[in-house]
Amino acid sequence: MSNKTFSLSDELHSYLLSVSPKEPEFLTRLRTETASDSMHAMQIAPEQGMFMSLLLRAIGARNTLEIGVYTGYSALVTALSIPDDGKVVACDISREWTDIGQRYWTEAGVRQKIDLRIGPAAQTLDTLISNGGSGTYDFAFIDADKPNYWEYLERSLVLLRRGGVIAVDNVLWSGKVADPATEDSDARALHAFNTRLAADQRVQISMVPIADGLTLAMKI
Repeated sequence: MSNKTFSLSDELHSYLLSVSPKEPEFLTRLRTETASDSMHAMQIAPEQGMFMSLLLRAIGARNTLEIGVYTGYSALVTALSIPDDGKVVACDISREWTDIGQRYWTEAGVRQKIDLRIGPAAQTLDTLISNGGSGTYDFAFIDADKPNYWEYLERSLVLLRRGGVIAVDNVLWSGKVADPATEDSDARALHAFNTRLAADQRVQISMVPIADGLTLAMKI
């Protein structure tokens, strides 16, 4: 028995996946293809995808935001988890990486649900706000450049309805956020973000130690 979260060994991680719902084959192939990229660590873990899928269904998400797409795994998970008339506004600056994702979105039959916006995410979110999108989104996933997390969160809060949920990835940053002597600029940015979010009265939060850390923030 344990009264705190513990790290998973490789054996226990394999067991966790073995008793979890089977990952769709096209998601597995997308992870495999992404593994050959030098930045493959940016992709979310399959168990995180399963967790997010359950969360999306539990809150009845229909209109969602994705800030940081990479090769499209999490956007695909989201698109598979929302209704047929749902929409994912997916923000990224890379056509090379998102082109990989689009192949799998099409294969999975959900390409029409994903509105890919290539360009700075803050600008895309500002456009959504200017076009009357405030309070109309159910869920946002933030997984992009760490120093700008707060800017993305502020805009997401405007766009989300009350009771909507923001999921923020990489909040533990391999444990470096807890090291006051770290010289990792992303770790320092994430530590500042975590501290600020913990005191924010606009949201109710829970930091979940899954994969590299995932904070859930519900707009209240």
